[in-house]
Amino acid sequence: MGLLATIVVGLIAGLLASAIMKVKTGVFVDMILGIIGGVVGGWISTLITGVNLMSGFNLTSILVALGGSIVVLVIYRAIKKK
Repeated sequence: MGLLATIVVGLIAGLLASAIMKVKTGVFVDMILGIIGGVVGGWISTLITGVNLMSGFNLTSILVALGGSIVVLVIYRAIKKK
């Protein structure tokens, strides 16, 4: 998937993940963590399935990025508490 599509999907996933987890980090941090979550989600999906599910701007990519964003937010919250 192209870099621009990864960024857009990550932005959407970051905003969705922060809404699901009820985290008040701010829109900018949500977007950055979402982009990182998109990369993490793609990496995890490749490890599990053997196929990169981040294949463009579609529902599957958004769901994979959402899963990765939730993982990143959990890690962020654990680090932020310390």
